[in-house]
Amino acid sequence: MRVLYVYCHPLDDSFHAAIRKEALAGLTKAGHTIDLLDLYAEGFDPVLSAQRRRDYHDPARNRANNQAYVDRLMAANALVVQFPTWSFGPPAMLKGWFDRMFGPGIALDLSDPAQAKPMLLHIERITGISTYGRPRWQAIAIADPPRKIIKRYLPWFTGSKAKVRYLALYHMNTASKAKRLGFLASVRREMERF
Repeated sequence: MRVLYVYCHPLDDSFHAAIRKEALAGLTKAGHTIDLLDLYAEGFDPVLSAQRRRDYHDPARNRANNQAYVDRLMAANALVVQFPTWSFGPPAMLKGWFDRMFGPGIALDLSDPAQAKPMLLHIERITGISTYGRPRWQAIAIADPPRKIIKRYLPWFTGSKAKVRYLALYHMNTASKAKRLGFLASVRREMERF
């Protein structure tokens, strides 16, 4: 498979960097082709400017405004999204990528606004990998938005046909070394089976 690996963390010496290393090693071992999109390292601009917002509902302009990233998304048949959960949501950088990529002319057809149609029918798999500073019960208490984005929102754009997985390490701020190493191992195994 050709995997677009969307990575969103600003620090190259973080636990997320270790997760990414294991995930990429697992995907490589499984023989997948990987396009690593490191949003921070590539200087992705998450801001939806006034002009881009004006162009948003014009599919041709919206697509043209995001063409370099659109090409990478369209070349993939699998999507892995890795991010920390901050304030019980994805980082603003990743939210900006979602706002720009999952719009008209790219991920959905709004030619009939009453009947939006998904356009990412070529995406067969979606996996989210995230960490949380708080325990799972607190995430559940507010409906765990990151989990819903990965498991419910993104699959819609594939016609709800993509196989979806979500890997999360909750309460990372108090996780023991053994728990963190266990999570790294589970990420690698999951990517080897991808």
